[in-house]
Amino acid sequence: MTDTRHKEAADSANVADFLLAGKPADRVALRHGRAQHTYGEIHSAAEAIANHVMERGGRKGDRTILLSDNSLFWVASYLGVLRAGLVCVPLPSGVSPEDLAYILEITEPRFAFLQNSVAARARDRFARTPVVTDADVAGLPRVSTPLPALHQPRRGPHAPHVGQVDRSDLAALMFTSGSTGRPRGVMVSHANIMANTESIIGYLGLTDNDRMMAVLPFHYCFGTSLLHTHLRVGASLVIGSSFMYPEAVLQRMIETECTGFAGVPSHYQILLRKSSLRTKQFPHLRHVQQAGGHLAPSYIRELRDALPDARIFIMYGQTEATSRLSFLPPELLDSKLGSIGKGIPGVTLRVVNESGGDVPPGEVGEVVAKGENVAQGYWRDPTESAISFRDGSLHTGDLGTVDSDGFIYIAGRAKDILKCGGKRVSCRHLEERILEFDGVLEAAIVGVPDDILGEAVKAFVVSRTADSVGIAERVRQFCRVHLPPDLVPRDIVVLDALPKNSAGKVLKQNLKDF
Repeated sequence: MTDTRHKEAADSANVADFLLAGKPADRVALRHGRAQHTYGEIHSAAEAIANHVMERGGRKGDRTILLSDNSLFWVASYLGVLRAGLVCVPLPSGVSPEDLAYILEITEPRFAFLQNSVAARARDRFARTPVVTDADVAGLPRVSTPLPALHQPRRGPHAPHVGQVDRSDLAALMFTSGSTGRPRGVMVSHANIMANTESIIGYLGLTDNDRMMAVLPFHYCFGTSLLHTHLRVGASLVIGSSFMYPEAVLQRMIETECTGFAGVPSHYQILLRKSSLRTKQFPHLRHVQQAGGHLAPSYIRELRDALPDARIFIMYGQTEATSRLSFLPPELLDSKLGSIGKGIPGVTLRVVNESGGDVPPGEVGEVVAKGENVAQGYWRDPTESAISFRDGSLHTGDLGTVDSDGFIYIAGRAKDILKCGGKRVSCRHLEERILEFDGVLEAAIVGVPDDILGEAVKAFVVSRTADSVGIAERVRQFCRVHLPPDLVPRDIVVLDALPKNSAGKVLKQNLKDF
């Protein structure tokens, strides 16, 4: 590609070109097991997939399901679909049959890209949808065999199909849990992705020398942002093994000289309490990123002590904002412990009262965001869109406070607040307190009806050790010392693990059924 074509692609409104333009074809982009995949391979595969869907009638705006674990197949399919101007709908490979049926109904996909193991399980769901897999699957007569170019670098100039899109056109529908229990498709545009990607690169200082350990699934907006940012700067990603084996992940980070790691709170809880993180050396690790939920201050202090030479970025975001909304500079980790920081470059983040005015320091309000990364709304859901997307801003549904310096602290979700004895209590603050007890690995709080208090506290805890005998009573005694009497959990349930989704986020709704 000539320099002129490099600039044209880099200035393209299409995210696929935005991410891949100008990269040396022989530079390694992905490491997966023993395999290494170059930018040339990814570019070639994305072009082949774009050609494939466009030659078979795909048109701008058509939805395309993507069901796969992290892999070259996932990356090539995602970028190829976007390159063709279609809308990618990435889903977890373990999506429930009920959620999948609903998503297929409302998205009416034109194509589906399915990892073979998923295709074998879900063949009945895609009987009427043209399917592309990474291997032939019996019982799917309309399957297109793996594209020949998928594992081959580009050879010579040619004129690939490229879907013509505007920056405001949809790139993806990112499904997230909804208030009705049904998943909601967040409408993310090409412009949303570009804006958020450039902002994240800027405050993290990413370069083509970076190498990210990717344990987060790419279908999750945090995981997708890792892919976007590292491809954009010409860096590389190491696709991690299952986090059921944290020691294998740590060893892989050392072997591949990873400069970065990113995770949600459960990842760090496991690493700090269930792995040899503290005793290992990571000479190349430059930074770690934490988002996807609240990491208790006690764990942040432990993480800082375990990785004294790495910069720790505490971040906040939402799928409705493409990915990131704020970050706390690592040098303020101690002085602003527990804060999510301020808005990232290009994002205005405020905490407002019911009238829309900024709250004074210490007062609770709703966190509201404005920026080019704020999505366009929810797919075919005008009612929910009108609630969250108003006046050009995203109303996050998160409650927070600000300090005198303008740093924001999240108090919890509006729906994660208990009313005990007439007082509003943040479940998050109760969880933080319980996690200060050294014998607890994880904790979650829900409210249960109570004739006197209105709502009483119910705690779910996971023991740090395999021996959980007596842990409930020890937690109760700890709470009696450190909490007011009416906030001491009425019930304490000990679990082997808290229920989580594929991204590692706790599913509190499931706990309410216990």
